[in-house]
Amino acid sequence: MSGILLLAAMAIFVILMMTKKLATPLALMALAVIIGIILGIPWLGKPNDSILSGIVASGATALAATIVAVVFGSWLGAVMDETGIAQTLVRKAVELGGDRPYAVAFAVWFVAIFVGTVTGSAPAAILVGLIGIPAMLAAGVPRTVAASTVVVGLWCGNPLQLQTWKYLSQAMGVPQADVVGFLVRYFPIVLIGGLSFLFVQSRIAGRVYNWAVAAPRARHVVRTAPWYALITPAIPIGLVLGSAAFGVSFDVIPALVIGILYGVLTTRPREFNAVMLRTAYRGLELAAAPTYLFIVIGMLLTAVRMPGIVDALHPIVSAIAPHNPWVYAIGFGVLAPLALYRGPLNIVGMGVGIAGVLLALGTYPALLVLGTFASINGIVGVSDPTGTQTVWSAEYAGVRPEDVMRQTLPFTWATAFAGIVLAVLLYLR
Repeated sequence: MSGILLLAAMAIFVILMMTKKLATPLALMALAVIIGIILGIPWLGKPNDSILSGIVASGATALAATIVAVVFGSWLGAVMDETGIAQTLVRKAVELGGDRPYAVAFAVWFVAIFVGTVTGSAPAAILVGLIGIPAMLAAGVPRTVAASTVVVGLWCGNPLQLQTWKYLSQAMGVPQADVVGFLVRYFPIVLIGGLSFLFVQSRIAGRVYNWAVAAPRARHVVRTAPWYALITPAIPIGLVLGSAAFGVSFDVIPALVIGILYGVLTTRPREFNAVMLRTAYRGLELAAAPTYLFIVIGMLLTAVRMPGIVDALHPIVSAIAPHNPWVYAIGFGVLAPLALYRGPLNIVGMGVGIAGVLLALGTYPALLVLGTFASINGIVGVSDPTGTQTVWSAEYAGVRPEDVMRQTLPFTWATAFAGIVLAVLLYLR
């Protein structure tokens, strides 16, 4: 009976989030508490077996390392904005594209990959889109393609984003090296998905010259960074991956700190103190929204790891879970769009509870669950009309977020499917 109640509670809160009746952080926190009530966990007690001390208090800090990584990643993003690194990257790319519409789009997409390795969400879209979207529109790229190109590029950079590595490691309870191992293998698949999107659009979209319809103007101060500062986004990734190649562990957070220092010292060394403080405060502002979300996700993760969850859900999951590897791949591949609209497969939301239950039951290897949800996450980053980066890019280009969803979903869905197949081949034999 408790298993049915747990599934019903999850379904109810999914509907509340998808219909925007309840904000995602509130819904996840409420669900975490209700799971504790259904499992019969006392309100007060020891940290590992009570609702207030365990689920709420301990859960709030469960993803502390991820939250710190997000703060430092946002700080690095603020440094790239303040010092003109991001603007310079986009301008140089647009200049290389010339007056060829899809050469410009490809250049903006390529820069968006670099920015996507540093930070995500709306701030990343702004860093690329303020210059990139007007440039694409002026060159003749249709509005929906211009908006989509920005978020597709950010999506292609996400598998190499250090905050993503830290979050998936903590959420899935697997070593960071295993997370990196899968995402590095998945990265070429995502690149193929992004290139396919640009290739198809260059063939089917008409050349629409936008001097008849005014393009949005970038509302920012133009800054130029020296060429040697433009490698700033690659510094943290290079440190982590390079050290791993030599059998040494280099943590995400110090790698981000080094990237921040390099970005400031190579652009504004005489204003070091002022720039560091200003961008640090700006980074905290940018990290505020994801920080609150990760706090409540930690509560939900703690709830689904409480004693009693396995006994409650094991009979149901065992009865419906596919054990044939290809049935598993097809099943999750077909259902991948359920991550849209804050749905049940969104790993930065309700999906973390579903993944936590699968891990707690031991139905599938942890790395398989990791690969499945990491692959599906791409649909959220690009095609979800409620995603802040998609909303900003669409509105700035003058289209609706749903237009971006319709144009990109075939590519993000196919890429997610391919990622799930990769996970099955690697971890389910």
